[in-house]
Amino acid sequence: MLKWPASSCDAMKSEERLQKIIAAAGIASRRKAELLIREGRVTVNGQVVTQLGAKADPNRDYVKVDGKLIREASQKIYILLNKPREVISSVADPQGRTKVTDLVNVRTKIFPVGRLDYNSEGLILLTNDGGFSRIVTAAGKHMPKVYKVKVRSTPEASQLGRLREGMRLKAGIKLAPCKIVPLKESTNSWYEVTLVQGKNRQIREMFEEIGHPVVKLRRVRIGFLTDHGLEAGQYRHLTRGEIERILRLAERL
Repeated sequence: MLKWPASSCDAMKSEERLQKIIAAAGIASRRKAELLIREGRVTVNGQVVTQLGAKADPNRDYVKVDGKLIREASQKIYILLNKPREVISSVADPQGRTKVTDLVNVRTKIFPVGRLDYNSEGLILLTNDGGFSRIVTAAGKHMPKVYKVKVRSTPEASQLGRLREGMRLKAGIKLAPCKIVPLKESTNSWYEVTLVQGKNRQIREMFEEIGHPVVKLRRVRIGFLTDHGLEAGQYRHLTRGEIERILRLAERL
């Protein structure tokens, strides 16, 4: 590491633990970054570093993982978007459909964290911070996702029980247990579904499996983040407190 004069307080304050720098660059989670350091795969200014307490200044020091220089994004962006229907959760689409990134007015390139299928609506996070994305994706029970789901007809109690227990789909995928609360039972009934697992089209396939296809699906909460105050198509930047709260989850994963 670069050796700064003892009086250089600003430089000392800008130093961060190596695992945090690696995670912030999207290379790996903090836990995996610690493993990379222990294995001697991380260098700072050409010197191999194996101590977990080691620090560096990401703006001055040359930090490499497996010989490749890593750099943090110049400006971190964290956005909560209320995605409308018929918008794709991707940064590119050969069919020319509207993308989630088309709805957000930022100059920096960003990407969605996870997916929300084309015909579903609701909350989705967008960022340019790979470390943040990895934490949200791996958070599971620490950051459950809540949906309002309208299905055809009304499933029987035994069918809902199968879903709650964590069923196995025809494709062989074993689903984790989930929480399902009835909201309104009628010709097409509404339920609140809470997931701690992030399989693509999971809720749609769950209800299709028991013969009650999803008519409408909206994600209303991601962990402690809710859709309060956000109409379809609107977005907001996360507050510093919200960002730090999510980043702290890395210590529990």
